[in-house]
Amino acid sequence: MLENLSVYHAVAELIGKGGPYVFAIFAAGVLMWAIILERYLFFFGMLPKVNQKIIAQWNERKDHTSWCARQIRQMLISKANASMTGNFQMMQVLVPLAPLLGLVGTVSGMLEVFDSMSIRGSADARTMATGVSHAMVCTMTGLAVSISGLYPVHYFRSRARRETELLSDKLSY
Repeated sequence: MLENLSVYHAVAELIGKGGPYVFAIFAAGVLMWAIILERYLFFFGMLPKVNQKIIAQWNERKDHTSWCARQIRQMLISKANASMTGNFQMMQVLVPLAPLLGLVGTVSGMLEVFDSMSIRGSADARTMATGVSHAMVCTMTGLAVSISGLYPVHYFRSRARRETELLSDKLSY
């Protein structure tokens, strides 16, 4: 329980240092990892059952060579591919969105630094360092979220392509 509380405090401190953009980046990261977890559960839990059902449906057909049968085969393969690539577009948007939100937070933080400098009329090093630190938290958070999602997006895209080809090979003419 104490560990969960320390994680909560760490995230709250990070949001406090980086502002609302860090919260948006954190929300994008949570959504991205929820989709990644859902895709993981699909590929390792449901996909074998889906493929078995499609293969059984194809094998029940008597005609495998006619034009109609080939269209049905193509429809079954497309249906399986659509189920494998579900939510890919959202993942592919969230990965580059996180560093862009970080950049917006950084620019916003730097604008605050320049505003405070113009109000005071001087460039106090301590004020500038604090403002730049707050701005860089946004950049760091955005990059961390984005980097953590790069491999899963690539993995699931290539896995969907490979599984579609394997299913296509199993549905013989």
